[in-house]
Amino acid sequence: MDNSGKEKEAIQLVADADKKVKSSGSFLGGMFGGGPHKVEEACEMYCRAANMFKMAKNWSAAGSAFCKAARLHMQLQNKHDCATSFIDAGNAYKKSDPNEAIKCLNAAIDIYTDMGRFTIAAKHHINVAEIYEAELVDIEKAIAHYEQAADYYKGEESNSSANKCLLKVGAYCAQLEQYQRAIEIYEQVGANTMDNPLLKYSAKEYFFKASLCHFIVDELNAKIAVEKYEEMFPAFSDSRECKLLKKLLDAHEEQNSEAFTEAVKEFDSISRLDQWHTTLLLRIKKTIQGDEGDLK
Repeated sequence: MDNSGKEKEAIQLVADADKKVKSSGSFLGGMFGGGPHKVEEACEMYCRAANMFKMAKNWSAAGSAFCKAARLHMQLQNKHDCATSFIDAGNAYKKSDPNEAIKCLNAAIDIYTDMGRFTIAAKHHINVAEIYEAELVDIEKAIAHYEQAADYYKGEESNSSANKCLLKVGAYCAQLEQYQRAIEIYEQVGANTMDNPLLKYSAKEYFFKASLCHFIVDELNAKIAVEKYEEMFPAFSDSRECKLLKKLLDAHEEQNSEAFTEAVKEFDSISRLDQWHTTLLLRIKKTIQGDEGDLK
């Protein structure tokens, strides 16, 4: 379907809305009243134009029109509508200009936090983090937004949502070799989940990840950590993850890279190891003297 007609109509609508805004602030407009009413009408026109631009897939123009509507809502003290328009602008800009999308989402976040709407602010911090991950590949900034989201979720007692954000932070910290921070997160989430009947099965995975981070830093640290996790969470002792860790610790102590690789292969043949686990296991294996640094 050809939406070029919609785009032309939208351009005209924006021009008409711009005129309305100017006339609302003019001397005559002030004398004869109708200023706020004209601003409300202009708001509606910008939103209609933005939706037409969306139909024509002109995402930048849609984002710009939603931003104009947002600023007018702020002028009218309509905080909720202002935040909603900034979110709509951010979603449009996501498809054309990630940096503008982030600016709009951050503007909405500021309004939501000012209103005490921390759960919705947290949700949009995640959206910003995802743009930094996927579009701008700025992992440090993605981490900062996931951490802020986790803080807001914790404050609102949404612990499950907070844990999801923290696990993202933990995974990235380990990749960036910030092992101590990763260990703290995995231990914290593991301790939070091990007493929950619905979530305790996941605790062994978090303790496994924390152990791998310990292992890269220091073999003795890893041994002590595994013993601590077994004591905290007895079910961890019987897990395949714990058994693998003990085999890896023995192979590392003996500087036996073949035994290390065999233990990983055996585990992987039953429970596939993802890219994150493989990366960390390779880093550990490289600390064995004379190792070539692969898991083949």
